Amino acid sequence: MLGNIPIEHILFLDIETVPLQASFDELNEVERKLWLHKASFLKKDENQTDEEFYSRAGIYAEFGKIVCISCGFVTWIKGERQFRTKSFFNDDEQIILAEFAKLLNIHFSRYESLLCAHNGKEFDFPFIARRMIINNIAIPFALDIASKKPWEVPHLEALWNCECGDYKTHSPPMFLAIF
Repeated sequence: MLGNIPIEHILFLDIETVPLQASFDELNEVERKLWLHKASFLKKDENQTDEEFYSRAGIYAEFGKIVCISCGFVTWIKGERQFRTKSFFNDDEQIILAEFAKLLNIHFSRYESLLCAHNGKEFDFPFIARRMIINNIAIPFALDIASKKPWEVPHLEALWNCECGDYKTHSPPMFLAIF
């Protein structure tokens, strides 16, 4: 149990993202114009070139793509509790997202099911949902939070739980390193 939540109802996950194109030079004219517009609001170092700043494109859903979704869950097999893992990876992001959506729709579509990630509410969950929209994949119940109240959103935030009330940093407390 995690508090009053059975751990078997939680899917722990993490995503890995990269820019859509390997370099700024590979952007077509429209992509380049859109990136320069977005970068004009984000870039803090005026000495940094647009080419250098493009290395951060992978953290923005409209300029990045998912290359891997890894997840883990606790299940019972032959009377023993086991932690199982699964990674979705492929050169084709649409395949990754479709396979992950299938997992969510089959095994994590009940109201008692939860998704958990480190900084998931700010990054992983919205990024996955946006990339699903871009790739024309229906958003599974667990990621579809439109018009839901905060207490209806089936997400746990590992980041908040690790901070233990210390919201000054986004890194896990040092004491976690000993476990």
